Amino acid sequence: MVEISFPERALLIRRAAARFCLIVGWAPLHEVPLPNGRRADILALRPDGGFVCVEVKSGPRDFLVDSKWPEYRSFSDALFFAVDTDFPQIMLPMETGLIVVDGMEAAMLRDAPAHPLAWARRRTLTQRFAMLAASRLATAEDPAGRAAVLAALRSE
Repeated sequence: MVEISFPERALLIRRAAARFCLIVGWAPLHEVPLPNGRRADILALRPDGGFVCVEVKSGPRDFLVDSKWPEYRSFSDALFFAVDTDFPQIMLPMETGLIVVDGMEAAMLRDAPAHPLAWARRRTLTQRFAMLAASRLATAEDPAGRAAVLAALRSE
């Protein structure tokens, strides 16, 4: 059996978690820069306008060295961890949701407690989400314009 690296494992977990988001009707965006300087592994927009942050953990060491996960709460209505079946789930805080991935399949084993965003923050985050999603779509169609778009996003 070939062992995969932690970055490869994280990518596989993120893909399966994003697929799960789509299946349940959430619109996921990968690697979303947040106003506090953090970057959400997945920020998903729900049909009700709420935001779900999914923090991907490739293994116990990844979880133990990353203590910034509580900072994602300020920019989502619900916070989840996404891990694979090998992850010791007992390590994860009960005040977060849990998505477990097996290959390209994923299931929500624990829903996240709601902590609704303030209206002003939701409006700002919705605009940021829409701009990022539209920019990524446009650059997928015009790869040469990517540098100009990235520079414009950094100036916001």
